[in-house]
Amino acid sequence: MTEDGAAERWGYTEISVQKFSYSWTISNFRFLLQEVGEAIKSPTFSSGSSVNDKWCLKVRKNGIDEDSKDYLSVHLTLHSCPRSPVWARFQFSIASVDGEKTQGMISPRFFKFTPNQHWGFTKFIHRDLLLSLESWLLPDNELTVLCDVDLSVQDSFINSEDSTVPGIQVPRSTMADELGQLWEISLFTDCSLLVAGKEFRAHKAILAARSPVFRAMFEHDMEESRTNSVEILDLEPHVFKAMMEFIYSGKAPDLHDIADAVLAAADKYGLERLKVMCEDVLCRDLSVENAAHTLILADLHSAEQLKTKALDFITAHASEVSETSCWKKMVGSHPHLLAEAFSSLASDHSSFLGPPSKRFKQS
Repeated sequence: MTEDGAAERWGYTEISVQKFSYSWTISNFRFLLQEVGEAIKSPTFSSGSSVNDKWCLKVRKNGIDEDSKDYLSVHLTLHSCPRSPVWARFQFSIASVDGEKTQGMISPRFFKFTPNQHWGFTKFIHRDLLLSLESWLLPDNELTVLCDVDLSVQDSFINSEDSTVPGIQVPRSTMADELGQLWEISLFTDCSLLVAGKEFRAHKAILAARSPVFRAMFEHDMEESRTNSVEILDLEPHVFKAMMEFIYSGKAPDLHDIADAVLAAADKYGLERLKVMCEDVLCRDLSVENAAHTLILADLHSAEQLKTKALDFITAHASEVSETSCWKKMVGSHPHLLAEAFSSLASDHSSFLGPPSKRFKQS
């Protein structure tokens, strides 16, 4: 046993997902808009499963804040569940006169519900739009809201805490540290990497296992395979070292000042996890000044998550970002990104959609 070892625990958890739907028709809907209070609740309903859960829907005619005051908001509420918390992903839509689902909005992920907790859309549909489509969406002055839910409840069937057999301390894995030492001390190396005139020794098997690009170099009849030497022309040594540390250990140094350069390296050498790590750092560093540059970088290296975050940021700070020098350069050099930014901005101001941070709120 070692000092930093921890007793091994074991268990079995079954995670099941159950689907259920609920249809709620509100009659005399124009009366609700004109006379009734701010919110109306549906009758209580259940998923029909063995967890004995109770739910309801809530519609607010004036949203929940100043930003959503012209919208109907719709929320799903968990009244009670003996085995809470539960996790649910939900979709709201409106039944048209033909019985079809329209104006649907779906949650981007599963949300955690505890008793009396609400999740939903603060900008579900603009009231003026709803009334303009009255003959289609409000037949006989009735609004029918449809709610489809994917429900997940965890049941622990076997738990090591119930075992009477004492645990055995198992040392933590040190494989990443040991592989990292192979890189640091150049032990048993079999290939050479030349970066900015400087030679670094490495291991073909590790490079090939971690990077599909290095694997292709050593697998096929290429100069790198014949000479066991690779010249890397487009990386600075400090960026190369950061990439190699990740290849050997799965870890990366502080990426704050080099995330853009490491992102490019990770993209070139097929290091997807390192690429996402860089996206995360760049996303956290988004500002008015660098938003356009980050959007260009994300587009260039197919960093889709970062690109989405950059577009969301630009949408939320459009007037400030459009005054920056980087944005003005982007207008001439990357017109397709300008079109995407305008599309995102248009969607933000459309009848149904709003920025995720504003659409999704707990009330």
